[in-house]
Amino acid sequence: MSRAAKALSISQSSVTEAIKALEADLGVTLFERRAHGLEITNAGHQFLRHARKIRDDVSDARRAFAVGPDRTSGQIRLGVTSLVAGYGLSDALARFRRSYPGVAVSAIEDTGDYLEHLLIGGEIDVAFLITSNLHNRHALQVESIAISAMRLWLPIGHPLVSKVAVTLDDVAAEPLIMLSVEEIEEATASLLASLATRPNVAFRTRSVEAVRSLVATGMGLAILPDLVYRPWSLEGDRIESRDVSGDLPAVQVGLAWRRGAPLSEVSRDFIRLAQTSFRTTP
Repeated sequence: MSRAAKALSISQSSVTEAIKALEADLGVTLFERRAHGLEITNAGHQFLRHARKIRDDVSDARRAFAVGPDRTSGQIRLGVTSLVAGYGLSDALARFRRSYPGVAVSAIEDTGDYLEHLLIGGEIDVAFLITSNLHNRHALQVESIAISAMRLWLPIGHPLVSKVAVTLDDVAAEPLIMLSVEEIEEATASLLASLATRPNVAFRTRSVEAVRSLVATGMGLAILPDLVYRPWSLEGDRIESRDVSGDLPAVQVGLAWRRGAPLSEVSRDFIRLAQTSFRTTP
């Protein structure tokens, strides 16, 4: 609350009253009041998404009138990895289509290694992926968007939820749910290697939603980047998230294209839209 007030250059009481007034007007609870501060609710996430869409629509409307004749047609060939596909790409594509309805957009989802191959071969223009895993960085131009820290996912009521500081030793004693996705396997392997004992892997899956459901129902804990964290499973069960003390790896997300290759103006516009769309996803 205090940080929000400072960022807005208003008093903390003004922020508090504004939130209360908004909740009263909407008839929903946007935040849960906790000892360590506020925590956004499911309704809060929904309202936040609507608010950001309104802001983005206004920005897109202004951009549509500023588009020159060289940007009203053409094509963009995109690549995206599976982990990133649901976290920013859809918003960027929707906004781009509204601003540039005459531009043909095609997209392919595949592994990071294969997308690098397609970029170098000139078969796609831009890739949206985990950039910390790139193997041909010398051949690619990379624009970082965000660094996503690894955090611990727990079900409500788990003993570690109330612990002041969670350590890797605490995690080593728990059953783990592993996300077996190529994009974060390197970071996950590095993390498991740092554990003092052999990890107790209770379940492996390639589905992020399965991880959420399994954690929420108490099957095990998970350590995953904030990029894919959501506080509720598909069944509506709550998932807590906590920092873990220690040197945990981080995941870098960004855009890549072939170094030295000319980028069209519409490709550059998509890159700008993708940057803002990813940063504003809840």
